Amino acid sequence: MIMGCVFSLPEDRLVAFDRPQTTRETSFIDKMKKTGKNIVVFYGSQTGTAEEFANRLAKDAHRYGMKGMSADPEEYDLSELSRLTEIENSIAIFCMATYGEGDPTDNAQDFYDWLHEGDADFSGVKYTVFALGNKTYEHYNAMGKYVDQRLAELGAQRIFDLGMGDDDGNLEEDFVSWREQFWPAVCEHFGVEATGEESSIRQYELKVHSDLNMNKIYTGELGRLKSFENQKPPFDSKNPFLAPVTVNRKLNKAGDRHLMHLELDITGSKIRYESGDHVAVYPINDSVIVNRIGDLLGVDLDTVISLNNLDEESNKKHPFPCPTTYRTALTHYLDITNPPRTNVLYELAQYATEPKDQENMRKMASSSAEGKALYQSWVLDSCRNILAILEDFPSLRPPIDHLCELLPRLQARYYSIASSSKVHPNSIHICAVVVEYKTKTGRVNKGVATNWLKNKMPADNGHKATVPMYIRKSQFRLPFKSSNPVIMIGPGTGIAPFMGFVQERGWLKEQGKDVGETVLYYGCRYKNEDFLYQEELEEFEKTGVLTALNVAFSRDQAEKVYVQHLLKKNKEAVWRLVHMDNAHIYICGDARYMARDVQNAFYEIAEELGGMSRAQAVDYIKKLMTKGRYSQDVWS
Repeated sequence: MIMGCVFSLPEDRLVAFDRPQTTRETSFIDKMKKTGKNIVVFYGSQTGTAEEFANRLAKDAHRYGMKGMSADPEEYDLSELSRLTEIENSIAIFCMATYGEGDPTDNAQDFYDWLHEGDADFSGVKYTVFALGNKTYEHYNAMGKYVDQRLAELGAQRIFDLGMGDDDGNLEEDFVSWREQFWPAVCEHFGVEATGEESSIRQYELKVHSDLNMNKIYTGELGRLKSFENQKPPFDSKNPFLAPVTVNRKLNKAGDRHLMHLELDITGSKIRYESGDHVAVYPINDSVIVNRIGDLLGVDLDTVISLNNLDEESNKKHPFPCPTTYRTALTHYLDITNPPRTNVLYELAQYATEPKDQENMRKMASSSAEGKALYQSWVLDSCRNILAILEDFPSLRPPIDHLCELLPRLQARYYSIASSSKVHPNSIHICAVVVEYKTKTGRVNKGVATNWLKNKMPADNGHKATVPMYIRKSQFRLPFKSSNPVIMIGPGTGIAPFMGFVQERGWLKEQGKDVGETVLYYGCRYKNEDFLYQEELEEFEKTGVLTALNVAFSRDQAEKVYVQHLLKKNKEAVWRLVHMDNAHIYICGDARYMARDVQNAFYEIAEELGGMSRAQAVDYIKKLMTKGRYSQDVWS
């Protein structure tokens, strides 16, 4: 089957770094003055996309005779923003992603709190905001909109309109279109002209190491050298814990998909989690793809290298941990499977020896309608990753160090935890479907993390299979009062957090607590094929832990039946629980269709049984969200 391939969501970069050490300069104003910069680009990034966009904008500045720097708001004192007026022709740009249910990304949380509570005076400070989000989510671009509005309220001068990036459409195109209009507006504002210099300048320089001690070389660690051999808590995004895999079993009985249940052992790690949290895992790329890139570029992948920032004042000394080998960089640190963004094509175009190839690459990176359409069809719709592009442009053989500089970082993948820490304090369960699909070019694309996890078999021949992981706290929580009823809706792998919730409700019952009704709406294709956790769920129903187990088998009959149909079928019981008994509603799974259809079902139930108009029903559900009684853990 052909599936649409997508960029990793903008709402997911790695969780907060450690606080900056006191030795590091926290004044971005002093740094700008020292290095002659007049543009600062702050990013709120969860999957690295906003950070990537910020770097591109900072790099753009030199085309207009200006100098830019990108900056992580977590590393600087943002209360200094009012001092930006001390620098001539200065602008602050904010590339802000929204995460989860309208929340700031982890690295922008402090900045958000400070904006929220503060009453700074930003008179004379010039700014603009580009927001990154996804239209299928309820709170589309909430963070970008908030920063844009709040800075204006505090007296700052918006010099260009808020840009809205939608990852459900084409985020890259949204960004490029906004940027094409933004820079001319800046030129006009300051009365400057483009220098005509294109922004194809290197940010890092290559150093090849010939006689480095092996103990000084990174082999996949994310922060401290040798942190995988010598593990020390606390564990987080920069210091993940290597959790042994104790269980890896296929959940579905038949069909062409592979749905799996894994258990990770966290004994002795001091890691704590709660039902509803996410586990982040760091996957590695397929060695077949890595080797093929090495072959095509004629490179010895085991060469030890460092890429060193040419801007010595930059906080980011290397694009990924260095020194390391090209093999380690392409395996552990770089994203080689997502379709490359237009700036990568633009910068690599110079290396194509065939004029036609060069022209096509430049065209796809341009803002012309024809170029955008070509990028959409040839790169995005055809799901071409960097290897496919090298294969299909035979004259394109860039130096591997420049390729490594341009590719984005490989990101952690998040899974809703499918266990309760009350029942499994030393174990974290994952439920996932292996991603594999055929592209329009006839290639088979495989999901990086799920295919890697699929092969992580529990210790055989004494060798432990481990997964680098850490926990990301979530807002997806069972009611504080166990007597509150819960309605859980989670088709497919959306069942994951509800396995944890149901285990926990069972445990609370065993403790003699008063536990309210526990109702599950689950959906799959066929009862005999992909009814995940069937035995466990039927046992929970038999023992009364689950008050009601409602399962929609979408393809077991002529007409499709989904979870929203079962909700409407049971509308009286649903309405009683929600309206009379203070039930909490939880939805997990696909954001684009399922979550929206379920929400519409609730609107219809409120209209019919609550005697409301559609507008009142929408408002009713919104109020439940505000009170924390309607929670979603969804992805698209």
